Amino acid sequence: MQQEQQHEEPINSAQELDQTAAPAGAEHEEPVAAESLEAQVAALEAKVAELQSAVLYARADTENVRRRAQDDVAAAHKYSVGKFATELLIVKDCLEMALKDNSSIENIKMGVDMTLRNLSGAFDKFAVKEIDPQPGEKLDPNRHQAMSAVESDQEANTVVSVMQKGYVIAERVLRPAMVVVAKAKAE
Repeated sequence: MQQEQQHEEPINSAQELDQTAAPAGAEHEEPVAAESLEAQVAALEAKVAELQSAVLYARADTENVRRRAQDDVAAAHKYSVGKFATELLIVKDCLEMALKDNSSIENIKMGVDMTLRNLSGAFDKFAVKEIDPQPGEKLDPNRHQAMSAVESDQEANTVVSVMQKGYVIAERVLRPAMVVVAKAKAE
């Protein structure tokens, strides 16, 4: 009988309808969900601001590294010959001493010999090597420059004599050796 009474009672208002349709505690979920979304949005906005700041710092750091590298390269180009020039100062000093002491040919010869040793030492320090082809050596167009060709008993395109030595620095040719090469005899 009680069941009949419950079904027979009419619902009086819209508010009662909402209360019966919605489960208990549902009216509190909407504000909690909205507050939760607002908090998430605020957290994401803070994270975006943090990441933007990090990007700006990274760009500035990259620009500073690039600028420092450019300065280092410019300084390297500007002062790269400094050590070599210091070694050549010793050679200049020796030449000046040789010219100053002209009391005898032997003193001048000794001064020039000392100069040549100092210059050779400077070349060795900085990996400057001679290109001094021997007679009969095959002509290497990358390291030799043929100045003339003469008829010879040697094989064609081989070195007959050296007019001027060449030089390389770290496998890069500074100056090719100037050579006279053999050509086949006219018959």
